[in-house]
Amino acid sequence: MRIRLCLASLSLLGGASVTTLAAPSAAAAACSDIDVVAARGTFEPGTLGFIVGDPVYSALQKKLTGKSLSSYKVNYPADLSLTSAAQGNADLVNHVRQQASACPNQRFVLVGYSQGANVVDNSIGISSEGAVVGSPIVATLPAAVEPKVAAVLLFGNPIRALGKSVTGTYQSRTIDFCAQGDPVCENGGNDVGAHLGYTADADAAATFAAGKV
Repeated sequence: MRIRLCLASLSLLGGASVTTLAAPSAAAAACSDIDVVAARGTFEPGTLGFIVGDPVYSALQKKLTGKSLSSYKVNYPADLSLTSAAQGNADLVNHVRQQASACPNQRFVLVGYSQGANVVDNSIGISSEGAVVGSPIVATLPAAVEPKVAAVLLFGNPIRALGKSVTGTYQSRTIDFCAQGDPVCENGGNDVGAHLGYTADADAAATFAAGKV
């Protein structure tokens, strides 16, 4: 497992293919109090993501015991194709819009790891174009939905290597982890292993989100 993930991380830094896939459509979930919307990293296994999504969701379940939680795995390739992050961007926005319409009282926690952080960045209006496995923005959460987003949890965010970060409307609700030496989010970083260690930040991320819900 670790070897596969290391190879995936190294591939992130080596270039992208030109494979394209049709954009998937989002499906509505039940009306929980909190919907955790997770965009996994490139080639990352797991239900919501082995390194970040799954442990963050588990930590949130422990910290938000008085609220019902649901989860949504952003439906996108999470590969090295040029349109991968854009497809995730479209699917995340589509899902949240559908849920906000079907469940007016539901709130959202957005989780993005590596390429998945690009997906979340784009969805809240911060372009990941030019970053590793990034893309131009193809959709943004509408203003009517913005107050329903309780927290944004980002890990190994590629735009940080460009000197960018989440600013504006969502800044106070965002926590953005970049491990020292992580070459995906730190310009000049050379420790690929650092990019695989964000499970250790799951509890801190969940604590932050719990304080915003």
